[in-house]
Amino acid sequence: MKNYTLPRLDEDEQTRQRILPYCRLSPGEIWTDPLRGHRVGCVDATDTRQINLLMQDQQASLAIHDPPYNLVAFEKRSIDDFINWCAKWIETTNTALCVDSSLYVWLGADQNAAFQPLPDFMLMMRGFKDFSSRSLITMRNQRGYGTQKNWMAVRQECLYYTKGNPPFVVQYTDIPKVLRGYYKEVNGKMTENMERSKSENIRPGNVWIDVQQVFYRMEENVNGCYAQKPMKAIERLVVASSREGDTVIDFFGHSGTTLIVADLMKRKCMTCDIDPIYCEIMIRRLERLRTYGKTGWQNGNPFEKELYGAVESEVPLLELW
Repeated sequence: MKNYTLPRLDEDEQTRQRILPYCRLSPGEIWTDPLRGHRVGCVDATDTRQINLLMQDQQASLAIHDPPYNLVAFEKRSIDDFINWCAKWIETTNTALCVDSSLYVWLGADQNAAFQPLPDFMLMMRGFKDFSSRSLITMRNQRGYGTQKNWMAVRQECLYYTKGNPPFVVQYTDIPKVLRGYYKEVNGKMTENMERSKSENIRPGNVWIDVQQVFYRMEENVNGCYAQKPMKAIERLVVASSREGDTVIDFFGHSGTTLIVADLMKRKCMTCDIDPIYCEIMIRRLERLRTYGKTGWQNGNPFEKELYGAVESEVPLLELW
């Protein structure tokens, strides 16, 4: 296995300065995918003009956002400043979404700081009358941070809101049903739940225990991206709340997972990040998927050629035929 790891790219200024010259986008610029029309913008999620340029008068049916809530956890921004900032990108999101659409927001709950920013964000969302709360999804991590005097923190929260009356497609996990019972009468016949079910597997509900947290041995891993969400989690949201051909937006693109899933699921993605490095990572990840059929770099990284002089070991898809 290759071993070209990267430090957290939001923290290591020396590595950032080495990478920035290889980034195609400068602040305010937008890259358009020539094959399927995806767009990656180095723009500010709170800037209405820049988001309008990204969207090009198009509207999305689904938004999946993963804002940097660590700004509060690491005391880089007060909770009031963070919530005011969130209100601004919720406004741009609302404008970018169509009448019947869905919004998912991944957000943390610091158990050592009054569970912020989750509760204040939820209160803020009550002021946006176009959005209705639908669910609070909890995804369990395989690893967490703990203490001998508290329960180990192994959860990630995702808030689900809807605007209008969007579609929703029921999803199923890979976990088989084993519990029988729950008898009820249907058309004069007493049936149990296995007879009435549309699948042999269970539905995920709003507590997800079947999603593997991304780590270095997984193909989809993108070194240097500290907040990467698993493709399985994003795919579940995309398939449940959009149709093929729909547009999906993600204003905190980071590692590009929403972009990759949208491409694989035949949706168009309009995504952005304020950092040129993460924009370049998103573009390179999509190009890698198209060229090699790989969803990430496992324990390599997007800049291993420039930083280490590494030679690509994967065989292009066209050469496999």
